Order: sequence, then C-alpha cells, then structure tokens
Amino acid sequence: MEIIGMEIMSDHVHLLAEIPPVIEVGRLIGRLKGYTSHSLRKEFPELTRKLPCLRTNSYFVSTVGGAPLEIVKHYMEDQKYV
Repeated sequence: MEIIGMEIMSDHVHLLAEIPPVIEVGRLIGRLKGYTSHSLRKEFPELTRKLPCLRTNSYFVSTVGGAPLEIVKHYMEDQKYV
C-alpha cells in the first residue's frame, strides 16, 4: 500500500492510498484502525480509562478510477474547511 494523501479531521480521516487489487480493503482498514488505536493508547494511557473504544467498525471506501489524483487531493484538502 502506498499512502498518497491524508487529511485528519476531528472525528475521521481522509486517506488516499494506492492498494494492490489482491489486498482485501476491509481487512486493511481493520488493521489500520487497530494499529492506530493501539499506538494512541500506548502514547496516551489515560485514554484507556476515559474511552472504552477509540474507533467504530464503520468506514467508507470509494475508488477514484480515472479521476486525476490532484483533483482528489484538492477535494480532501478542501474538506478541512467544511
């Protein structure tokens, strides 16, 4: 997987990535969420007491197909101001 772009919002993340077709997207998302949750709890132990769960099982995935990557990146950047 290659991360092409990322925008972090207060309650979600926009991630633009190139993923080989042999990788299951759902499994990849689960691993990313698990890794980030584990890393955050390790760095901020107080989260374990304050929040029983840092993530939900939900996610949204869309393909960009033939759309120019610069347009998709621009869209993601604009979402910071919405």
